[in-house]
Amino acid sequence: MVRSAIMNRAPMLFLAGTLLIAGCAGGSLTTREKGAGIGAVGGAVAGGLIGAAVGHPGAGAAIGGALGLGAGAIVGDQMQGQENQSSTQNESIRQNQLERDRQQAEIDRLRRDRGEY
Repeated sequence: MVRSAIMNRAPMLFLAGTLLIAGCAGGSLTTREKGAGIGAVGGAVAGGLIGAAVGHPGAGAAIGGALGLGAGAIVGDQMQGQENQSSTQNESIRQNQLERDRQQAEIDRLRRDRGEY
């Protein structure tokens, strides 16, 4: 009876623990962390629903949450990598534009000095 009561509350305890941990983290969450959190919550909900259908909602939520956490972390990691690559490319483009502008200014100065303008 007591075990049944605990298992019925497991999804809520899991969610509360997840929110507590996420709330205590300093700074903003990375894409990887957001993906892991969304995966964990989504997995816990789906696992709880599936577990409830077979009579074990707590176990289903725990298993679903763990699987969702792993899947969400993998997806979030991939997205984080793409964001990092995009940021690096944008910085390279910005540097190239600055160099192009510097060179154009130098060309204009040389033309002025030679009297081409």
